[in-house]
Amino acid sequence: MTEEQATEAGIPLSDLESHPSVDLAIDGADEVDPQLNLVKGRGGSLLREKMIEGACETFVVIVDESKLVDHIGGTGLALPVEVIPFCCNFTVERLRELFPDSGCRAELRRVGEKQVPFVTDNGNYIVNLYFERDFGDLNEASDRILRIPGVVEHGMFLGMATTLIVAGKLGVTVKEKSELAG
Repeated sequence: MTEEQATEAGIPLSDLESHPSVDLAIDGADEVDPQLNLVKGRGGSLLREKMIEGACETFVVIVDESKLVDHIGGTGLALPVEVIPFCCNFTVERLRELFPDSGCRAELRRVGEKQVPFVTDNGNYIVNLYFERDFGDLNEASDRILRIPGVVEHGMFLGMATTLIVAGKLGVTVKEKSELAG
């Protein structure tokens, strides 16, 4: 949709094939933890967003304070996982079984009156993971999710944000990734 809107407005576009390095990406996030790890992709474009933001030199995230969480999954809202349509029920079951101690629920995202599977820009489906409790080490969780056959990518953006800008009741704060290392 964004591509169509930009084209209609006469905004020039490029891609990673033509420009494999991006100086700056600015985007929002669905959740941000104290280490600037993110959940993104609840809109369904997590793979493309991760590819672009993985290619950028500086990734600035802008959120309001309601997006700040103690741990990823802390809002109880979805952690999206992009999966291929082929045998997706198998993939959903494998994701459901992955985090039994965290009260994980896995549901294929459905839309519309007929409740058909949501289809991403890449022709894949989204499985939403919901957690009742913290699911532990994010890098380990990432690896476990990505090892499941049929999984394309997940919505955890780990260690990618370089700057966080937070709008809150008391004003705007800025947090730099470089401040975390020190």
